[in-house]
Amino acid sequence: MTEHYPDSRRRRLLARAGAAALAATAGSAGWAAEPRFPITPEQRATARQVAEAGVPLEDLVPNAPDRYTVQPRDTLWDISKLYLKSPWRWPQLWGMNLEQIRNPHLIYPGQVLVLDKSGGRARLRLAAGAEQALPTVALSPRVRTELLPNGAIASIPLNLIGPFLNEAVIFEKDELQGAPRIVATQEGRVMVSRGELAYVRGELGGAREFRIFREARPLTDPVTGEVLGYEGQYVGAADLVRAGGTSPAPGGEGTDIVPATFRIRSVRQEAGIGDRLWQVPATDWTAYVPRAPADKLDGQVVSIYGDGLRAGQNHIVALNRGRRDGVERGHVLALWHAGFRTADRTDPKRAMLRLPDERNGMVFVFRVFERMSYGLILNVNEPVSRGDRFSQP
Repeated sequence: MTEHYPDSRRRRLLARAGAAALAATAGSAGWAAEPRFPITPEQRATARQVAEAGVPLEDLVPNAPDRYTVQPRDTLWDISKLYLKSPWRWPQLWGMNLEQIRNPHLIYPGQVLVLDKSGGRARLRLAAGAEQALPTVALSPRVRTELLPNGAIASIPLNLIGPFLNEAVIFEKDELQGAPRIVATQEGRVMVSRGELAYVRGELGGAREFRIFREARPLTDPVTGEVLGYEGQYVGAADLVRAGGTSPAPGGEGTDIVPATFRIRSVRQEAGIGDRLWQVPATDWTAYVPRAPADKLDGQVVSIYGDGLRAGQNHIVALNRGRRDGVERGHVLALWHAGFRTADRTDPKRAMLRLPDERNGMVFVFRVFERMSYGLILNVNEPVSRGDRFSQP
């Protein structure tokens, strides 16, 4: 499990790690000054083997540059595609240890990547010292990412998934039924928008920032029909203005309930009476490097996020595998388009045919729950539908 340090200590650790990376060279010499990540001896041994082996030259794309300067707007996925036919194999080309594979804090704009091709294998390393200033092959910036701390480059364009890190939520049970709820609106309005007030009843747990959800819909497994979780319909965000309490009723007959006062901070759609509030969790912006699952993994697409029936590139899909199945954030999975049934028109008996599934694209897992995950479609040939299959890439 990754340790969590105070910000000041974390910055010091990352600075030392960056200095070690800049001094790295190809092969075993690059591991002499390893950063102090919490990894096991077995993981370190595996990383050394990967660094020594590299990838076969035939796995490189034609005209892969011998040198490349990391640009401020690059992503690891961009760079992977620049070098490899199979971008998710980036860690094998790079030869990083497992902590570096999951956390790309050692890759910064301005660093020079050097492609070493020898012995029929390819390895990528960081140029050391004065080599950093030599001419390089540069890729035009395409994606702006400012969400990753400490200036490191991101795995994929974070602007595509940033909003969903708080908005897209799968609840294990229908916890929203017992969550605080909007019971009244400012001046008796039917709906409230950004900047307006809403009044809420329920246990707030000491929190001040909340997301607003409408009714949660059950998500079922396309194969078994099992309810895997409940997806809340995101409405917006609200901040606590004034806590609730009680007030004497007119005429001294008992007490009235005074609901808490909230101000609507942002909305995807107008909020109304009955909408539920859920605490805003701490957001983890750590960008994991795209990588294939270590073990066999397959399943189906459960749903398309939002109201769509089909999904294309940069759309979000829910998958019927999660933490309990070995899914981790950063996993890259292959999407398959289900083959359809059709009659053989050349056969007088019209025998039924089941066409094989065809590989359709790639999906990047960016959020994992116990029994489900959310993935961003990186590329796709045909629109993705519920029930489409995914597997290891």
